[in-house]
Amino acid sequence: MSTSGQSDAFAKPVKVVVKDQNVDPVCGLDEPDVLRRQAQYGQNQLRVNEKKSALVIFAHQFKGVIVWLLVFAAAVSLYYRDIAEGIAIVVVLAINTAIGFFTELRAARSMEALARMSEFTTRVRRGSKVISVDAHELVPGDIVLLEAGDMVTADLRLIEASNLHSDESVLTGESVPVVKQVEPVSPNSVIGDRSSMAFKGTAITQGMGEGIVTATGMATELGRINHLVQTAESAASPLEMGLDRLGHRLVWLTLALAVLVIGAGILRGHEIAAMIQTGVALAVAAVPEGLPVVATLSLARGMWRMAERNAIISNLSSVEALGATTVILTDKTGTLTENRMAVVRYLTSAADVSVDWNDETVQFETSAGERDPQTDPQLSAVLRIGALCNNAALEQGNQKQLGDPMEVALLRVARHAGQSRDTLLETCEEVRKHAFDQNTKMMATVHRDDDGFFYAVKGAPEAVLDVCTNVLGNDGEQTLDGTTRRQWQERSHATASEGLRLLALACKQADREDAAPYEGLTLAGIVCLRDPLRADVGGAIAAAQAAGVRVVMLTGDHADTAAAIAREAGLGRGGKLTVMEGGDLDELETENADSSLRNRILSADVFARVAPATKLKLTALYQQNGHIVAMTGDGVNDAPALKQADIGIAMGQRGTEVAREAADMVLKDDSAGTIIAAMRQGRVIFDNIRKFVVYLMSCNVSEVLIVGLAVGAGLPMPLLPLQILFLNLVTDVFPAFALGFGAGDERIMRQPPRDSTEQILDRSRWILIGVLGGAITVTVLAAFWLALHWLMLPTETAVTVAFLTLALAQLWNVFNVRMPGGGLFVNEVTRNVWVWGAIGLCIGMIAMVFWLPGLSDILKLPNPGLPGILLAFGGSIGPLAIGQIFLRLGPRRWSGSASAT
Repeated sequence: MSTSGQSDAFAKPVKVVVKDQNVDPVCGLDEPDVLRRQAQYGQNQLRVNEKKSALVIFAHQFKGVIVWLLVFAAAVSLYYRDIAEGIAIVVVLAINTAIGFFTELRAARSMEALARMSEFTTRVRRGSKVISVDAHELVPGDIVLLEAGDMVTADLRLIEASNLHSDESVLTGESVPVVKQVEPVSPNSVIGDRSSMAFKGTAITQGMGEGIVTATGMATELGRINHLVQTAESAASPLEMGLDRLGHRLVWLTLALAVLVIGAGILRGHEIAAMIQTGVALAVAAVPEGLPVVATLSLARGMWRMAERNAIISNLSSVEALGATTVILTDKTGTLTENRMAVVRYLTSAADVSVDWNDETVQFETSAGERDPQTDPQLSAVLRIGALCNNAALEQGNQKQLGDPMEVALLRVARHAGQSRDTLLETCEEVRKHAFDQNTKMMATVHRDDDGFFYAVKGAPEAVLDVCTNVLGNDGEQTLDGTTRRQWQERSHATASEGLRLLALACKQADREDAAPYEGLTLAGIVCLRDPLRADVGGAIAAAQAAGVRVVMLTGDHADTAAAIAREAGLGRGGKLTVMEGGDLDELETENADSSLRNRILSADVFARVAPATKLKLTALYQQNGHIVAMTGDGVNDAPALKQADIGIAMGQRGTEVAREAADMVLKDDSAGTIIAAMRQGRVIFDNIRKFVVYLMSCNVSEVLIVGLAVGAGLPMPLLPLQILFLNLVTDVFPAFALGFGAGDERIMRQPPRDSTEQILDRSRWILIGVLGGAITVTVLAAFWLALHWLMLPTETAVTVAFLTLALAQLWNVFNVRMPGGGLFVNEVTRNVWVWGAIGLCIGMIAMVFWLPGLSDILKLPNPGLPGILLAFGGSIGPLAIGQIFLRLGPRRWSGSASAT
């Protein structure tokens, strides 16, 4: 990999760079020079990360503590020859692993986009000949020839530039091509201002030029971004951290339960060996075996739902991470805006004419009403000049666009107004062209018409105004006096402050084609262009803000342009918009940095002139201050921050492959609304996980308490370990699945995001688990005692009554995890059709235990008869009633109930 680079070449004169590279631009390098430099610097290639293998994805499924707890439980069961239990747990692990593995494997991306960026040929001058070579063969000192349509394949110091424009949006985020020059620029210039350079990965949109290769491979600006991508650390999702913390708690909980049961049994005179086996078996049963499967399926279903909404998720935990997001850092170009230029206004002597686009139709409006280009001479003139003084092309209607985006925009609006360039050229043939010149900041085309030669000129407003002597008014041409000139300058400055790009349009009539193009011109007007806001952005930002999520815009564009787009998008708070520049962050690394600077940065709404490293720094800064960060972007310059963020979101249509490779989520429709839908899905998933964790834990705690209290009280064993495992794997899992598939409460996006440090099971939910688990325990032990002493059933049959009471109580327990304060009969759980299906399925499976003699023998569950069944059913209603009373009375004292949806 190459490490060659001359980082300050943009600030040096061409002669100095030529001397530094030891090359003659007229002849180029000879073959021995090339071979020597290839040996010294290596190939012009970027370093790429190894493709994520299936083995790595498979290993990722065993990352959580709970999974390893189940592995240990299976090993213990097999060690004590509880084959059925051991096999059952192994089956659970296999199902969980298969779901996670195949879902993530399906989403894994195999394209190596950075490597493919070098799969181009490049024209170079070597040994006094122009030849084409593979891009990876370029070496520092090569003389590269550029023309419109070329992809730049190394960093070049330009030595010739004729009307040369480069699209650098993938590096800087600016949608407008940069005009290139050979003169050096300031050593302190940021990438977007280094007009004397052409960078690897950018595209030439216009003109011709030549450059000396100053950096190849990883030493290029693109290579440095590649290095940032590879060194950026992907953050663990909040859910992964939450499940990991829960897993550690369960380890200690199961150990404590095992010790308590063993100790109680020994104190009651049971054999030590038998109690050790029973205690370990109960501890194994206390582990919610269904938790990993339900969590994985819930996340997988979220991935599938999002795929239907045009969002491709790379890994399961990313689905939930977006729901915990507290701040969205979004790129401007291509994310908030469409990454294309459009004409939005014309300034004429008569009025400001707004250009309103509706799909593919256009209307021209002023404060006095609609204007018709066919009858408005000033509007017709600016449209005509913009179409004639143009190097771009529209092909196949408006579908295929070639050339500078601003010129394409001029052609589009003129065509819609009935003045297509092709039609105009039929009666106004182009005979000469004066290319855009960086010194004059203007270009001109000369056309033959019935009156001689028509000169169409466009350029920077200040430059065009300086050479105009007349202005097109309501009554024809009028003298452009000092007062009128100042008025036009003031209008230009005021409009530019709105973040619009301006071009002045002028013309003149002459009797020969070789007249001076920039003398004696008549100002026709000024055209205003902008990269328009995407249609769904305003609604998406409003929805994010309603959900308590901050949206911050990052762009390489200038502050005025960025602020205008931000205001239109609805950014800011209370009508106030705070704008900072990327350079302000440099002070954070100085000894004089204070907390006030950090606070100002964290409260800013817009960051302009932002470099890729600054985006990475901002992402890390927000994370260090406790935020869950979602980063959206589409360019190469966004890739490092996309990887660093808690969840990176790349655009699928306009986004670069580099950005898509670094992201956790790719939007196939590039719609900001899809981000909000994904955010809602993430919140619903977390709340569903919270629901079924409470449900599973309350069921499992009751199982262990039932046996532990019975052993401690000297009662017969009311449940056997295999019976508990049957409940955990069959009757508990399906209601938990149903809870995981819930659609969520409609109010969920009107609540603020949860605290990133908030655990899946906080204090209030541990209390709920205790209340529900305790209610089930008391009910089952009461039913067991009544079966023994009231119905006078044998111990084996009384165990069946306890089993049925527990099974039914756990089924009804699903209604106890609804949102506190909600409806008793109509709530998010009762509206969940999956819940009713799960209850019906489980009742059928419980009935099968008694219909299938073989199964009832394995589980040791003899038929209890009608009295035993009625006792079990009546007892099972008790925990449901207690749970509903607690939910009705508890919310006033139950902290955290608002987020329990």
